Amino acid sequence: MGRRNITQVSDFILMGLTDSEEIRLVLFTLFLLIYLMTVLGNVGMILIICLDPQLQSPMYFFLSHLSFLDLSYSSVITPKTLANLLTSSKYVSYLNCFTQLYFFVFLGATECVLLSSTAYDRYAAICSPLRYPVVMSTRRCCSLVFGSYLIGFIDTSVSVPCMSRLHFCNSNEIYHFYCDGRAIFSLSCTDTRGIEIIIFISAGSTLLVSLITTSVSYSSILSTILKITSTSGKQKAFSTCASHLLAVTIFYGTMIFTYLKPSKSYSLGKDQVASVFYTIVIPMLNPLIYSLRNKEVKSALSKVVQKRKDSKQLK
Repeated sequence: MGRRNITQVSDFILMGLTDSEEIRLVLFTLFLLIYLMTVLGNVGMILIICLDPQLQSPMYFFLSHLSFLDLSYSSVITPKTLANLLTSSKYVSYLNCFTQLYFFVFLGATECVLLSSTAYDRYAAICSPLRYPVVMSTRRCCSLVFGSYLIGFIDTSVSVPCMSRLHFCNSNEIYHFYCDGRAIFSLSCTDTRGIEIIIFISAGSTLLVSLITTSVSYSSILSTILKITSTSGKQKAFSTCASHLLAVTIFYGTMIFTYLKPSKSYSLGKDQVASVFYTIVIPMLNPLIYSLRNKEVKSALSKVVQKRKDSKQLK
């Protein structure tokens, strides 16, 4: 590096989405409403699945963990974003920044793998319905969930420690609303190519394997559905996986658009819009997607509402 000054910064400045106070107030109100809906939707989904005996199946077991991940995923990013939109102080300590990045990567990688596990569950339910209770036993389901968290932990343990070794010169301003990896890379004055390759291989392999697993599962599902002769049978089979397929498409689509592309194509504006979508909006959409397209969830929800009405009438 020659005689260039290299310093290890003690804090960063999150530049946020905009400098306009009016726009910041609008964004604060919008993000707060979205976050409240995210918390309500995902906590409600978890409680309904835990309390309703009819929802004690592998699909809803995976769905409860997806709701937990969405809730945690959003909570890692949104509260700090809301605080920065309200206050003029945008400082975040070095430790807090990388802690946020750690949990962001961990939860994102875990959800990525868990979505492929859920796709495998739908494959077993539709393509091997008679063997489904054996294939998706309680032990198998627990192993798949545990494996998802383990892979997420391994992926994070490779990526984040590598990034924490970077040195920063001159500027500590992160042009993003949270501690995003690509934005942090742009601040480093050291050669990041080696670390970027390691992270690309680690994160890319996790995403690629999950995507292949999901694609193969749904290809087999589609082939099986097309062989069903009755129209009602096709609709019933498709309805069991339509909501998951929609959630998978949205999640993988935004992740690939944002991260699996060359650094030269990095665009602050486009990446921030995509980041808002998958860190703040998607965690709110997932419980809506699953509940609105699932008759069993809607039935369980209506039972809860009816019980509350009955209890109020008794009082």
